[in-house]
Amino acid sequence: MKIALITDAWHPQINGVVTTLTHTTEILHRLGHTVELCAPDRFYTWHHPGHPSVGRALLRGPRLLPTLEAFKPDAIHLASEGCVGFAARRYCHERGYHYTTSFHTRFPEYFKMRVGLPLWISYGYMRWFHSESERVMVTTESMRQALSAKGFDRMVIWSRGVDTDLYRPRGKDFLPGERPIFAYVGRVVIEKNVEDFLKLKLPGTKYVIGDGPMRAELEQKYPEARFVGFQSGEALARYMAAADVMVFPSHTDTFGLVILEALASGVPVAAFPAPGPIDIIGNAQVGVLSADLKQAALDALKLNPADCRRHALNYSWEQSARQFVSHLTPMVRINGETRFES
Repeated sequence: MKIALITDAWHPQINGVVTTLTHTTEILHRLGHTVELCAPDRFYTWHHPGHPSVGRALLRGPRLLPTLEAFKPDAIHLASEGCVGFAARRYCHERGYHYTTSFHTRFPEYFKMRVGLPLWISYGYMRWFHSESERVMVTTESMRQALSAKGFDRMVIWSRGVDTDLYRPRGKDFLPGERPIFAYVGRVVIEKNVEDFLKLKLPGTKYVIGDGPMRAELEQKYPEARFVGFQSGEALARYMAAADVMVFPSHTDTFGLVILEALASGVPVAAFPAPGPIDIIGNAQVGVLSADLKQAALDALKLNPADCRRHALNYSWEQSARQFVSHLTPMVRINGETRFES
């Protein structure tokens, strides 16, 4: 199948969306599909102040339309609601093409935190963007329910995976510091709620593994915590596995790939009972969900690392990619039917 994948999030950005699309594209190629990736790196871009890795595409139409016309996809998927996604949506709308979309990020909550934009404005745009999509792919059942309450429909579940070869139990002596070691892994930005982790009165040592615009402020405010900056690949896997508990303080993530990465490393998770943690952990004895994040972190120390690893083995990127393909819809109907042309 020829799949046009449209996204505003791509390298050099480092986030869950980019990780998901990278693994999905690799697996799709392995399964024999042809993927045309339309991302900001194919356009002229301008960069957000304070976020040099985040580019916004300019002149999308003149460059995007010839690309899609030449590729002649069987299916079009819009993975984001930004500039490139908007141009692709307009292209499909003008030509009467069918497409699918995915809801990866709770941008309305992020915009409210960062600039005070009322939720009704940004959710109004998000509902409009997804309103003509044949299927809206969401990460979890709890996200489906949350978005349904806000007027979204035609939603299906597209779950995520984890590289269990890279993320695996390893020795704990990689990280110095008094035990237990509690770690936050991810971007250091306001929407990740990192300060709620740093404020906790916990025994042992806190680590912040990641970078972002709030790092300098938090590093100065919490000098007892150890900030090690951005890590990736083998280095990140070693940091992850050396922790005793991974603390996930976000209220706004739609999934939380680092939860799976921690569990695959044999590290239990402490988190608030929010979408993502609720769906991944549920009632399994691999993490503790509580409004009292300190108690959740302390209780997580008692959990069995082997159980965490076994739980993560239920998730794979190939399974995720196959689920993605099953939700795609033909760009053009054939005799009124929803089937792909052979």
